[in-house]
Amino acid sequence: MNKKNWRKEMLAIMEKCGDTHPRLLLHVCCAPCSSGCLEDLCEHFTVTCYYDNPNIAPQSEYTHRAEELLRLTRQMPLRIPPETIIAPYAPDTFYAVAKGLEDVPEGGERCFRCYRLRLENTARYAKAHGYDYFTTTLSISPLKNADRLNEIGAELAESYGVPYLFSDFKKADGYLRSIRRSEEYHLYRQDYCGCVYSRMESEQRKAAKAHA
Repeated sequence: MNKKNWRKEMLAIMEKCGDTHPRLLLHVCCAPCSSGCLEDLCEHFTVTCYYDNPNIAPQSEYTHRAEELLRLTRQMPLRIPPETIIAPYAPDTFYAVAKGLEDVPEGGERCFRCYRLRLENTARYAKAHGYDYFTTTLSISPLKNADRLNEIGAELAESYGVPYLFSDFKKADGYLRSIRRSEEYHLYRQDYCGCVYSRMESEQRKAAKAHA
């Protein structure tokens, strides 16, 4: 079975939009990932950045990443500057979906449930506020499963009646551009995905490397 070219799917939707600049609710996980997506998206959509990441711990980390996102969107010279919405911090919702999967390595079922939690929050908000599309920056990371993200997005689009913008933002040097923009804007780049479990894995990797 041939894998879908998610970037090609995204470009086809963009072409169909023409110069209408439909409203897009973009779930964002952090400023560095957003920096590699906004340049392309703001050429075709009226973008609202939606920062809703109940997986991030501790709360000071959640706040710091939100502040960096706000700084980035104020500074980037974008064709249509995005509005940014910071959702209330709600870690209990993440711990509820992660229950029983605490020891699953990063990239497994716990992460897939986390994808769905954040994407469903985004789809729900998009539906309630009349957005034309929703999507996420998560696919820009080489560590995130773009196939699962797009499959979940398609399921939620059907459930909520808001089209999902398919993507694989890491393609066409998207991830590389995010690194360059992070350097250009001196963005804080975290060394773990966000949850306490990914932080523990990161610390274990560092310790193992230090003792190698």
